[in-house]
Order: sequence, then C-alpha cells, then structure tokens
Amino acid sequence: MPAAAHRRTRTARLARKLAVAGTGVAVLALPLIGATSASAATPTVVTATSLGYANNLDGWIRASLQVMGQHGIPGTYNGIYRNVIRESSGNPYAINLWDSNAAAGIPSKGLLQVIDPTFRAYHVDGTSWDSYDPVANITAACNYAADRYGSIDNVFSAY
Repeated sequence: MPAAAHRRTRTARLARKLAVAGTGVAVLALPLIGATSASAATPTVVTATSLGYANNLDGWIRASLQVMGQHGIPGTYNGIYRNVIRESSGNPYAINLWDSNAAAGIPSKGLLQVIDPTFRAYHVDGTSWDSYDPVANITAACNYAADRYGSIDNVFSAY
C-alpha cells in the first residue's frame, strides 16, 4: 500500500506540473491572442492594390484620385503626374537632404516632397500615416495644394 500511495503522489505531482505548465502557456498566449484580435479591429489602410490598381506610379495616382474624390479634394491625373515627376521623378522614397527644410531637420519626403508637419496636418483619413506611402503622400500633398492653391493643377513649381 505505501507503494501505491507513492505512485498516486507522483502522478498527482506530474498532473499538477502539467496543469501549471499549461496555464503558463495559456498566459503567454493571451497577449498574442489579444494582439490578433486588436489588429483585426484596426481600420484598413487604402493602397493602390487594395483599390484594384497596379502598385506603380499610374496606380498610385489613380488610387489617390479615388480617395480625393471621396473627400472632395480637387486635382487631375495630369496635374499630379507633372508635379510628381518634377519633385521626385516618381521615386516614393525620395528625400531632400539639402534645402532649408532639411537644414531645419524636417526634410521633404516622398513622391510630392512633403515635410512631416504638412503631411500630418493634411493627412486624409483612410490612408497610411507613413509619409513615404505613395497614396498617402499624393493625397496629403493634393489636400495641401487644394487648401493653398485651389488644386494641385495650379502648382507649377516647388510649393
């Protein structure tokens, strides 16, 4: 009988260890489960591909025009294209590290060379908060140009 009691005790200890280990795994998994649920609740960000356009300059402009239309921001394909080519040659990662903005620590970035304070002030809901994101950059810059000049179509030089 003492041997059987010993076995039960050992079995009980093993069961207790497994229960504790299982609880530990569950506790460690909770933040992951929560993160998954939280990210599912995060609003989606508009991209050219999410709107059915190609992930290139043409698609970025067309996606931006769609978002601009939804928010009443004026501008045309030609006005955007002309300014993008002048400002960045179509490189969404372009950055100006030599002008007065750069000297002040706020370089112009992206397709339409927007500084971060302007990007934040004219950001359009539904687009990314990354100023290098092509659709977000174009849309914020066009929103700024509309406020300042009436439309991106009225911009023919650095703005």
